[in-house]
Amino acid sequence: MTALDDSAPLDERFECRFDFEPGWIDLTLREATKNEARTLAREVVHGLNPLGLEIETSAVFEDTVERAIDLNEDVPILAAAYYTEAGEPLANLVVDSYGDEGVPRPRREEVQPRLLEWANARVAGEPQVAYLDLSAGPAVRVQAMLQVKRVLGFGRRLTEFIKYAVFPPGMQSLVVVTVTWEKIARAEEITALADEAVRTLRIAPLGPGGSAEATK
Repeated sequence: MTALDDSAPLDERFECRFDFEPGWIDLTLREATKNEARTLAREVVHGLNPLGLEIETSAVFEDTVERAIDLNEDVPILAAAYYTEAGEPLANLVVDSYGDEGVPRPRREEVQPRLLEWANARVAGEPQVAYLDLSAGPAVRVQAMLQVKRVLGFGRRLTEFIKYAVFPPGMQSLVVVTVTWEKIARAEEITALADEAVRTLRIAPLGPGGSAEATK
């Protein structure tokens, strides 16, 4: 999703919390360094059940390192991924916020077309659109297939995504949760996992000391 305006970015601090089901792993990096990603990957591998893995722990480790670095490239509020008990990565989840100083937050109807904008991809087919009332606030949800440009710009690959634009009450920021995956055959399963996770989303403004003022 592109920036809403060219004005100064909105300075509104808050944290997002999910009651993730088993399988979701928080991959948020504070410094976005490879050393930090490796430390996180070691914790991930240590928490896996080796008897359930169908791939080498080294493969899970390397995947987690690369995935964490990629997901944190644009400094999101939160980044996560879903791994099966076999160690197979199924989906990525990223939380971002948008807003500009002095610019009113747009309505859901205005945000909807922006949720379909991608810098390196284009929507394929007719998107599914729904308006929701989540615990974190009113939201608009879009789901669609994507044709993503391959490296060097040769050809495209097919992926699927869901974006949830959430309008937290009492705040100016627009919070966007993006879930993406490539295993199209498992779309129904991943969609259920994503919707379940977002239903648990809570958004808490941070006070001057960095502590949460309240949980929405």
